Formats: sequence, C-alpha cells, structure tokens
Amino acid sequence: MSGSKAAVIRRGDYQAPSYEVSEIALDVHLDPDNTEVYTRLRLHRIAPEPVAELHLDGESLELLSLRRDGQVLAESAYRLTEGGLLLLNPPEAFLLESRVRIHPRANTALSGLYHAGGQFLTQCEAEGFRRITYYLDRPDCLARFTVTLHAPQDSCPVLLANGNCMATGDEEGGWHWARWEDPYPKPAYLFAMVASDMAVVRDQYRTASGRDVALEIYVAERDTGACAQAMDSLKRAMRWDEEVYGREYDLDRYMIVATDSFNMGAMENKGLNIFNAKYVLASPETATDSDYQGIESVIAHEYFHNWTGNRVTLRDWFQLSLKEGLTVFRDQEFSADQNSRGVQRIGDVRRLRAAQFPEDAGPLAHPVRPDAYAEINNFYTATVYEKGAELVRMMHTLLGKVPFRKGMDLYFERHDGHAVTIEDFVAAMEDANQRDLSGFRRWYGQAGTPVLRATGSYDPARHSYTLTLHQETPATPGQPVKEAVPIPVRMALLNTQGQHVPLEGVGGGASETVLLLEQSEQSWNFANLPDPVIPSLLRGFSAPVRLQDPLDDDAHGFLACHDDDPFNRWESMQDLAVKALLAAVADSSVAPLPVTLRNAVAATLADRQVDPAFCAELLTLPGEDYIGEQMSVVAVEAIHRARDGLMRAIGRHFAKEWTGLYHDLAAAYQRDGLSIGRRRLRNLSLGYLIASEDSSREGAILHARQQYMQADNMTDRLAAFQLLAQHRHHDAEDVILDFYQRWHEYPLVIDKWFAIQAAAPRPETLRQVEHLLVHPAFDWRVPNRVRAVLGAFAANPTVFHAADGSGYAFFAEQIRHLDDINPQTAARLATPLSRWQRYGAPRQQAMVAALKMLAGKPGLSRDLAEVIQRSHPDKR
Repeated sequence: MSGSKAAVIRRGDYQAPSYEVSEIALDVHLDPDNTEVYTRLRLHRIAPEPVAELHLDGESLELLSLRRDGQVLAESAYRLTEGGLLLLNPPEAFLLESRVRIHPRANTALSGLYHAGGQFLTQCEAEGFRRITYYLDRPDCLARFTVTLHAPQDSCPVLLANGNCMATGDEEGGWHWARWEDPYPKPAYLFAMVASDMAVVRDQYRTASGRDVALEIYVAERDTGACAQAMDSLKRAMRWDEEVYGREYDLDRYMIVATDSFNMGAMENKGLNIFNAKYVLASPETATDSDYQGIESVIAHEYFHNWTGNRVTLRDWFQLSLKEGLTVFRDQEFSADQNSRGVQRIGDVRRLRAAQFPEDAGPLAHPVRPDAYAEINNFYTATVYEKGAELVRMMHTLLGKVPFRKGMDLYFERHDGHAVTIEDFVAAMEDANQRDLSGFRRWYGQAGTPVLRATGSYDPARHSYTLTLHQETPATPGQPVKEAVPIPVRMALLNTQGQHVPLEGVGGGASETVLLLEQSEQSWNFANLPDPVIPSLLRGFSAPVRLQDPLDDDAHGFLACHDDDPFNRWESMQDLAVKALLAAVADSSVAPLPVTLRNAVAATLADRQVDPAFCAELLTLPGEDYIGEQMSVVAVEAIHRARDGLMRAIGRHFAKEWTGLYHDLAAAYQRDGLSIGRRRLRNLSLGYLIASEDSSREGAILHARQQYMQADNMTDRLAAFQLLAQHRHHDAEDVILDFYQRWHEYPLVIDKWFAIQAAAPRPETLRQVEHLLVHPAFDWRVPNRVRAVLGAFAANPTVFHAADGSGYAFFAEQIRHLDDINPQTAARLATPLSRWQRYGAPRQQAMVAALKMLAGKPGLSRDLAEVIQRSHPDKR
C-alpha cells in the first residue's frame, strides 16, 4: 500500500506510564488559521527508576518554544519525532512549558481542535489531543485541567471548556477571555473547548441530594425552539441514573453544544458534551419520531458516561467496551423504561444483527476487546458497542436486577477516579455476588457469533420434555479454534393454548427460567408434562447468538400469535418470512404468501389489543441485507425480487385491512407512545398498498401525495416522500424538487432528502448520486452530508451491488477522494467493501479491484489503510 504503515499496538505490550501529570494549564489564542497554544505541565516520575526518555505525543504541531523549570530547554535535551516530542534524561519532577502553533481551519479531519461552520470545536477521543499540544495522550494519564481561551468578542462571544468558569474579561482589539477549571482529574480524550457565536437554552435540575445543576444547550439562534426533546431527555436521564444506579451528577453545570461538523454522534467530554446536531434538534415539522427517539437515546448515553467512562475511565484503548458497551446497555435500559420494553428490545436486536453480526462474520471480525490495532479509530465498531452491551446484558440476566446493582455499586466504590480494565468490572460483579463469571472473559476475548442449535423431544410415556443445546462458534481471522462460552438461555414451555406450564425438575416450578449453557453441549429434562409443549427459547434475546431451533412452521406460526414474550413473537414472524423468502430465492421466483405466514399476518391485523408500534414491528418484513446474511452466497437480484414479491402479495391479500388501517389511524399530531405507534403502523399500511401493484396502488399513490402535501409532522411527510421518491413506477421529480425548496435551510432535513434519493432501488440511482455529489448543498467537509449520500448508497443493495461492478468502482473513487479530507469517515464508510467473500465470483472480482485501487492511493491514511489491509485478500 502507498500510505505509511502504522505500528501495530498490542494489548500484551501495555506498560504503565513512567511519569504522571498532576496539573495541566492551557492558554489558547484562537485564530482559524494560526492558533497558538501555550501549555504548562507539571510532571513527576512514578516509575521506580530514572528513565532515559519521556515521550510526549504530538501530531501536526509547529513548536515555537520549549522551557523546563523556567529555562529554555537546550536542543540536546529533547528531540522532535514523527509522533511527538522526546525528552532526554528528564528529572524526577519538573515544569514543562511549550508553545505551539496549529491550523484549525485546515483540519478537515475534525480531530483535535478544528474550525468549521464558523465554530472552534474539539474532538479528542481517541487520540485528538496530541493535535493540540504535546502531552501524554493516553487514557490512563489523569490530570486536573485549567484552560484559558482567548478569541474575538464579535465572532466568538461564547467561550466554553470543561468544568467551571472561574473568570472572564475583556482584552485589547475587541478580544475577550474566559478561564475554566475542571475539579476532576481526567484523561486528555475527555478534554473539550468551544468558541462560537451561539444562543443558549437554559434550564436546571435539582439532584436527589438537593443541589441545583444548571443545564445549558448551545445552538444556532434559529434552533433555540428545537431543543425541548433534548432538554427533557437530559432531565429524565439524570433522574433515572439516580433512581436505578444511585449516580448523581457531580458538577454545577452541564453543557451540550450542537454542531453539523462532527465525525461521531456525540462526545461525553466532562461537563461539556459536543453533539452532532441531529441528536439535539427536533421539532414536529423537521424531525421524525425516530429522530426524537434517537435524541432521547444519545442524550442519555452521553450523560450516563459521566460515571461509566468519565469518573471511572479506561486503562488503555483495548478496554473501550468497558465504557461504550456498558453505557449502551444503560441507555438501552433507560429507553426501555421510557417506552415499550418489547419494541425497544426488538430495535436493539435489529441493529445488532444489521451491523455486528456481519462484522463478526467477515474479515473485520474482532473480539469485543481486541488484541491489537494499528488505528484505534477503526475500533469504534458495532462489536465494541452493541455486542459489548449484550455481554453486560447477559451478566444482568444471570445475576438479576438487584445483584447487578450491587456489582455496579462495588465497581464505582472501588474504581471512582481510576483508569481500569474489563477484568475490574467483571471482578466487581463476582465479588459483590459471590458468583463466578470468569467464563465471560472468553466472550470479551473471542470474535465470532456462536451458533446455538436446539433440539427437543417430548416423551409421552414419561410425561417429560428433554431440551438439548449445542454451541459452536465459526472460525474468524486469527482465531481458527473457539472455546465454549457461557450462554444464558431464557426459556419457557407453552401448552397448546399458549399458556406457560410449570417448569418442574429444572425451573423449580417457575413459569420461566434461565438455562446456562457452559459446555459445547448440555441437556435438561422437564417433568410432569401431561401434554406436548412448545419451547419458547432465547426469550428477550438473552444472548447474542444465531439460534437454530427445532420448530416447524406450524410451531413458529403458533408462537407468532400466542407467545407472551414480545421478542420471541416477533422472531417467529421473522422466521416465517425468512423461510418463505429463502425458498423463493432458491427457486429464482417471486415469494408466495405461505398459509402459515398469511394466517399469522391475519391474526396480527385482527388483534386490536396489540400496541400499534409492536404491531408494526410484527408486520415489517426482514430487510434484504438480513436475508442475504442467511445465505452462503448472497443472491442480490433474487433477494430483491423475492422480497418485493412478498411485499406485493401481502399488500394485495390484505388490501382491505391495510386501507382500513390507513384511514382509521389518521389523527392530529401528538408526541406520545400510542400516537408514535399509530403513525408507524399507518405508514406501513401505505407502503404495503403501494407495493401491491393492483387496483389499490394508484389510490395509495394519491393518498401518499396528499399525505406529503398536507402532513402536520415530518414523520408522515417523510414517509410519503420516501414511498414516492423510491417507487420504481412513479415519477416523483416534482415532489423531490418541492421537498428541497421547502426545507433547503434545514441541514438535518436536507440530509434526509439526499439519503432517500441515494437509497432508491432504481437503475438510474447511480447517475442520480453522481448529480447529488455536485449539488450546491453537498459539502465533502460535513460528515452528516457525506454519510447521507455515500452511506445510503452503500446500503442500497441493488445499486451498490450492481452486477457490472459499477457501484463498487464509483464508491471506491469517492472513498479515495474523501480520505484526503476526513480519514475517519472514509475508513468507516469503506467497510462494506470488506464483505467481498459473501458474493459470487463477478462481484468478488469487482470488489477486490476496488480495494486494490484504494490500496494503491498515494498518501493513504492510517485509518483507511488498516481497513483495506484487513479486508484485502492479498494483504492479510
């Protein structure tokens, strides 16, 4: 490859720092093109013996001056290196003063200090602080920060940093300054500063102990009316963390800054969270119901990091899931408590299967705690986040709610203010409950998704049911042999009326139990069962595995109508649909509507007691990508044809029911759970009617056009717009133009406009995407806009995976261009190319050719180089 190859960092090579920083003071004079940073570090040696060299990380810094204990440091006492500053024979304790120059406007990578959209912003996780000043930029170096910001009053009236504002003042030439102190030691990755011209929305929160916390959300002036959901979510998250985990906020001020120029969703910098604006701003006119739910989840996630990530932080980046997986679990539980727990769990699992299962099955597979990396930015993955959350959830399932809370209390008690490891977390759970959880360390160290095979038999003579579970994890890169892992399987047995039967012999007579599979194969016997039973296995998706159950279509149809576990009811409906779709793919035909699936759909439509949001989940077909994951070789066109045909069949057969639902569920906009579910089910009904392609379709298209024009909320308007813009037999150019004209001043809405066009399953979409990339509203420097186009295009199966390879070649060219602007975003977007082995020979060749083209790019970034190296068949 053309780019310089980064050194591989290995977990086994970890060494504690030889020095620690007790205090750091930054004095920052902000200028878009030439910012100067004056830094004072108090260091003292913690290694038992003197060291010959002390390395301070630094990247893209222009060193202007360097002093030690007030004296200019002789050139013989230090050396500048490619990765920073090397101090030679440092004394036991000293004060190091440095002055550097950096260039925020030129920093399009959006890592460190950058200037975008008229704002000075920072993003220091994982290793951005080294782009601001020379420092021990590692998570186990905790220090108290004092920051003084200087900037022009007119362009940057707002000056923010972590902690508490201690003083402000005016300076000559129209400048002003603000000094901030953070009383809590923190690693550099949690450092933040912002300078901008923003309005602020204020509120306050009274903690359980009676302290008042000032809450501030900084946004553009025009967006002040769109912060209500974010503020409400923040206050509910603060209360929930007090009630569920006993964790109270520890500063007097909690700040959120919203920006369009951000690589991630949000960042939990201590007391000063910087957010992608899409997770802050919402009004009924501009945001969908899913946008509102996303804001609730991400606001909570970043707030919960105050304890799981900030107060207790990481020893090294290999422990990343210690904060991210644990905090995802916490935000999922928060959302489940705020909304429908069953619907929330289905959404969690759908996201896991869409992103993490394919990751586990491809060349980018890695354990939740990886053993090595070349670029840590590439390990902010679904495995670390979503699978990491599932590992925490399994411990919660095994221990129970109250014992898990005991473990969390001990974890905070032991490690508050420390940088720790995953072993420390597991040990706290073990010690608090006198329970051996050592098997979970294998989950953290082993890649791949276990396959759980279940077989069962009923013995009418003995009135017993025997259940056998077998686990096997496929080989993954670097790990050909797998060990058995502990798999908690929540289960129940149902009779032919759908009622639970007591679990005699295993469950102590309870209606539900958790079986722990710890070996490759184990069996359990359930007694006193006078009649045959149907097992309901892996209830609530109690482990991140692929379940192969012993049930036939009739049993799945029964569970789809009668199981009282929402996840398993949904899963049974999905299983029926997947089986029908795979059969159609195998025959290269349009999927029929099997009797069992038809009856399950009919029963669901007739059940007026079902929550509308859950009903919509039950009636939504599996996506094309998920269907492809069930195949050894993905048949792109056949999958699309089969799913399209099944949609059409369900739309036609139940046209009367869909039409009735569409009209019956119409209502004025409200923001409550029932109304959200009703909107979702209504828009799903409209989608089935349009898909039907019979006499109902033309009427449905008219309804969609009417809904688009008259909707009183973005959820309904966008649903209609998407159906019209993506329908292959309908010319929607007038609607596409109208949408842009209505919303061109709202970046988050226009991101949706871009994404819906890029996701259209039409032959002309590639040409349309080419036009979108030169549209006046497209900007390569804005990650949201880039993801809206290229991310949606890569998730468009029929166009991205075009048989002639045109989608891959086009996509690789765009990634090549993006790598020079924003390497992190380029590397994350490039991962679909890593899945080349899942496709037939012509597509494999085209995808590998795209990878080779990228590998030969001059100046290839470390971020993208690592993704290609792990994906490319010739480079692994």
